[in-house]
Amino acid sequence: MNTNPPARRAPRLAALAAALLLCACAGPGIKPETVNAGPLPAEPATVQSQQDWLGRLPFADRQDFEDAQRGHVAGLEQPQIRTADGRVVWDAQAYAFESGDAAPATVNPSLWRQALLNNVSGLFKVTERVYQIRGLDLANMTIVEGDAGIIVIDPLLSAETARAGLELYYRHRPARPVSAVIYTHSHIDHFGGVRGVISEDDVKAGRVQVIAPSGFMEEAVSENVLAGTAMSRRAQYMYGALLPRSATGQVDAGLGKGLSRGTVTLIAPSLLIEKPVETRRIDGVDIEFQLTPGTEAPAEMNLYFPQMRTLCIAENAVRTQHNLLTLRGAKVRDAKQWSYYLDETLARYGARSDVLLGQHHWPTWGRERINRLLADQRDMYAYLNDQTLRLINHGYTPMEIAGRLHRLPEPLASQWYARDYYGSISHNVRAVYQRYLGFYDGNPANLDPLPPVETARRTIAWMGGADAVLARAREAYRQGDYRWVAQIGNQLVFAEPENQAARQLQAAALEQLGYQSENSTWRNAYLSGAQELRKGVVVPPTQGAASADLVKALTVPMFFDFLSVRLNADKAAGKAMRINWVFPDLGQRYAMTLNNSALTYRADAAHATPTATITLRKPVLNAVFAGQTRPGDAIRSGQMQVTGDQQALAALFGMMDSFSPSFNIVTPAAR
Repeated sequence: MNTNPPARRAPRLAALAAALLLCACAGPGIKPETVNAGPLPAEPATVQSQQDWLGRLPFADRQDFEDAQRGHVAGLEQPQIRTADGRVVWDAQAYAFESGDAAPATVNPSLWRQALLNNVSGLFKVTERVYQIRGLDLANMTIVEGDAGIIVIDPLLSAETARAGLELYYRHRPARPVSAVIYTHSHIDHFGGVRGVISEDDVKAGRVQVIAPSGFMEEAVSENVLAGTAMSRRAQYMYGALLPRSATGQVDAGLGKGLSRGTVTLIAPSLLIEKPVETRRIDGVDIEFQLTPGTEAPAEMNLYFPQMRTLCIAENAVRTQHNLLTLRGAKVRDAKQWSYYLDETLARYGARSDVLLGQHHWPTWGRERINRLLADQRDMYAYLNDQTLRLINHGYTPMEIAGRLHRLPEPLASQWYARDYYGSISHNVRAVYQRYLGFYDGNPANLDPLPPVETARRTIAWMGGADAVLARAREAYRQGDYRWVAQIGNQLVFAEPENQAARQLQAAALEQLGYQSENSTWRNAYLSGAQELRKGVVVPPTQGAASADLVKALTVPMFFDFLSVRLNADKAAGKAMRINWVFPDLGQRYAMTLNNSALTYRADAAHATPTATITLRKPVLNAVFAGQTRPGDAIRSGQMQVTGDQQALAALFGMMDSFSPSFNIVTPAAR
């Protein structure tokens, strides 16, 4: 990653086109079915696709480059940020290959432009008393100078990157203490580095306030619990976590370069914002808090600084179309609600704001430009919601809607901040469909289809067998029909997982689709799939235990809900159990019931005749959940007391599944 802004460059579209053609290093002679090692070069169809992009968008517009560079103070002195034991959590050199306007043939020119902009990193002065750390993690850390100290907004994902950012600030500004930390919303990349800038002792002593929107703690720790293993695995594809940083690998993440890999922490808020709009003075700085629940996050808020005429839009408006449903998986977001709050923000602050900054990307200066950006993003989410519903009511299905709504209306479609770098029109309109109508498209043929492997085997057999399908798929590949090759290649692989020719052909098709993709998360997913088809699933090295802060923040009901998800119904069949749980330190008790292969519980209740009663303090439960101790060890040490059936707890845990964080995605599930 370049730590200093690149010099301004004059646009040269002809040179860009020529460079794309010169970068093409594959010809019609490539035979992907015979190649085991990747990556492959860009095929001629991909080179042509990249060249076509140059005429679709206003590449001559350099305003974003000026804004991204504006106010740059300094970059990191050392390119790598490490943990205390020397492990690299952020490497500013990893993206050094990203330089020059001309995109390589293996990267969509629009995405390359976004990657260059996200590569501008370091400490920036936004306006008087307002600074930002950008490009040291996926998100930004904003610093507002108060009368006696500083206010830190969103301390990044990892304690190490947050600490490095604060140290960078202190090298160029007075080293005054942190007087407050503000979490704008409940996503981990906006609070995970908090212990890199403050300590919990400072909060308990009242020296530092931690401010967050109402509902923050529950949302911050709950989203990834019940389906956490699956979300984490899918996130590897979404962010390209296992891909090399290169022109044929991961180049960007849309919102920023990628995720840091440091220590995730959490300190609970000492002050919650609960009114829709409320103003507080923090260290001499007036801040108007505007709650925006149910938008980009379930718990989120914007901040307005009247003294600086500056609006912090949190993550409600960014320099890309955002996700209504992330590729890693989550609950569908409400596009209508999102649009509503953007309009409310525009009405309340549009005429009073000279600077707009967000917790991703670079700021916007000037009221006219601020108002246009907010209005355009408002219209974008309204369009996605309303036009999807219009087509739903005409009887169109999700993929039909995605095919019809493939482009936003002009002039919105040509605004760089409405492009598909992170979210996409295709998967966002399907998310709207899912929000209103669910998974079923209304066609009875799709109500109870055969499972994927059986479908694949029958499909390939009906098409004449693997050899016949491979021959036709290879011809489609030579013609540049990569979407179809990816689809039929998937059928081949699921029908015959050990068919190396099928795997290599599908990998090659996915790779070309990745090269052509404007969307960073789609590119990462395509290329991750191609890599795993060629090399198999790579189990990443263990990065340490689960975050102690996040585990500590889980409520007892959250633990029990997760136990219920882990219960193997076959192992529990025909078994019944009644367990009382007692937490003396919390003053809480729960009555848990195992019956009909379902694990349920009641709060503030107890079974009159339990199978067993388990008494423990909440920290012991935390240690068991984090894998730091085993239930049997906790019983033997006296940290957990069991009365009644001494084997009940062991029997219960014996019915629990363990989840693999490296399950198959582009090949059939292991059996």
